Amino acid sequence: MSSTMRENARALGEASCNGIVRRMVSLPRSIMGGFSRAMSHGIDFIGIGGRRHNRLQPLMNFQLPQLPQEPQIVPEEWAFLASFEQQYGSTHPFFYACHFMEALKIAEDEHKFLFMYLHSPQHPFTPSFCRETLSSELVTQFLDANFVSWGALADRGEGSQMAATLRAASFPFCAVVAPAPGNCITVLQQMEGPISPAELVEILQRTVEEQGLAFGAGRARANEEERIRARAKEEEKLRADRQLREEQDAAYLAALKIDKEREKLKHLPSEGRVQKPAEASNKASHEKFRHNTAYKQYGSNAKITASRIRETQQKETTNKGKDPQVTQILIRFPSGERREQSFLCTDKIQSIYRYIDSLGLPGIGSYKLISSFPRRVYGVDQMGITLKDAGLHPRASLLLELQ
Repeated sequence: MSSTMRENARALGEASCNGIVRRMVSLPRSIMGGFSRAMSHGIDFIGIGGRRHNRLQPLMNFQLPQLPQEPQIVPEEWAFLASFEQQYGSTHPFFYACHFMEALKIAEDEHKFLFMYLHSPQHPFTPSFCRETLSSELVTQFLDANFVSWGALADRGEGSQMAATLRAASFPFCAVVAPAPGNCITVLQQMEGPISPAELVEILQRTVEEQGLAFGAGRARANEEERIRARAKEEEKLRADRQLREEQDAAYLAALKIDKEREKLKHLPSEGRVQKPAEASNKASHEKFRHNTAYKQYGSNAKITASRIRETQQKETTNKGKDPQVTQILIRFPSGERREQSFLCTDKIQSIYRYIDSLGLPGIGSYKLISSFPRRVYGVDQMGITLKDAGLHPRASLLLELQ
């Protein structure tokens, strides 16, 4: 290693020992606008190295398209890809070829920090850094396992804007960032100038260890607050249901009391019984009131019971024989328990949730269903998808994960 690299690395190490760089940076509006495209589960992102990555599927080979000869018309997402691989090949960390805000959202969803690299081809330290450090097996494996990586040209588009926002003074320029409230990011670590593979991994490892606990605690608090809000909402719903049942019970008892009084009047001798004018005129309204209150009390439960009977009969019918329309779903619970249930391929994801809720298992509150391979989350947004369209027909295994 040259004396310049050693001095630079030593300075970085001392800065890290004295305290990791941690500051809030406001993002420019043009960067925030890069997130205008809707993010959805299963969206594909093209990565450098001829790899295509789906957040719900493993990496697979992908043939790079033929890039045009004129560099000025290369899309911004592909500019870094074309420049880097043209000079240094395809052995390097997996970089997401997308807008910065999209990469930041992926990192947040996967509970990882974002590793940012701003590429300056004209800088004298860039070639050695790309060939010896960024393309080394040690750095590649470490970044792919622990970070979401994003790269851009330092003199173009979002790369130029991020260089100005982070005030990059020297290149190669690397940073470790995390999302922050508002239109801001938190800069956890910033590295400028040449650095060896071992030193880069050491600094990144220290950043993860020292900052991961703080951010992990923050995420844990947010999850706990979300659970508390969900529990409070559920308790409020139970109180409302209980109050409604009490009101319905009171109305039903009142109607029953009226019926008993009417029966007593019927058994009195006709000569000793004087019918009130209001009684004759209100007889029809009293009868209607009695039936209405009784329906309010038991109508809802009757609907639910009838619906469950229909579902049970339908499932018993489809279970007979080997019907090609039947889908077998194996559900694995956090306790290790497994249950297998039959559905029609035209049933929706909501049917699986309804089946799990009907079991009444203790400790099962808010949850989501996840398929193992390919990994896909079936949550609220997928409730209306049929099992066949969701790729769960004819057999599938789902993991119930508590939230």
